[in-house]
Amino acid sequence: MKKVISLLICAVLFCLCFAGCGEKPEETPVDTTQHTKVKVTMEDGGEFIIELYPEYAPETCQNFIKLVNEKFYDGLTFHRIVDGFMAQGGSSDGQGYEGSDETIHGEFAINGFEQNTLSHTRGVISMGRTNDFNSASSQFFICYSDDYVSSLDGRYAGFGKVIEGMEVVDSFTEVQLTYNSMGELAVPVEPIVIKSMEVIK
Repeated sequence: MKKVISLLICAVLFCLCFAGCGEKPEETPVDTTQHTKVKVTMEDGGEFIIELYPEYAPETCQNFIKLVNEKFYDGLTFHRIVDGFMAQGGSSDGQGYEGSDETIHGEFAINGFEQNTLSHTRGVISMGRTNDFNSASSQFFICYSDDYVSSLDGRYAGFGKVIEGMEVVDSFTEVQLTYNSMGELAVPVEPIVIKSMEVIK
């Protein structure tokens, strides 16, 4: 009898051991007080710095930092430039159809995420997406104006701002453009290439 009880105890301990091994480790919570900065260096030598605001969009910031650290953006382009509106980049195919492998939750009001009150004013960086609210992956855009793009508030996930070198982003509008599939005069004839992105703080 004692032998049977001992065997049962061993079996239970064995099961508990494996159950514990199967649990996923908790993700490190985002520090919403830390404003990480990312330096963007363009192929032509221009540089600008983006400050990230996780208090508005924590998952979006975490995803962006992950992609920067993985060097995902290095060699990609700004494929859509609309003067007075925004410059869009981060497409893996360079045409705006593809992004990174993983999508994230859309952190904006019409998707039930009320804490993102960051307005789309000049210099603000926000996530591109399709009609699916949770389709954002790697594509982002930088706002040129305070007026026109404010209509995006609550509909797209603003998550940071260009705090240095906005004149470099402005210079994108000076390149020769051609028309895209939407009929916009927005596609650079000569690619505007991101040489590298790196977290600097």
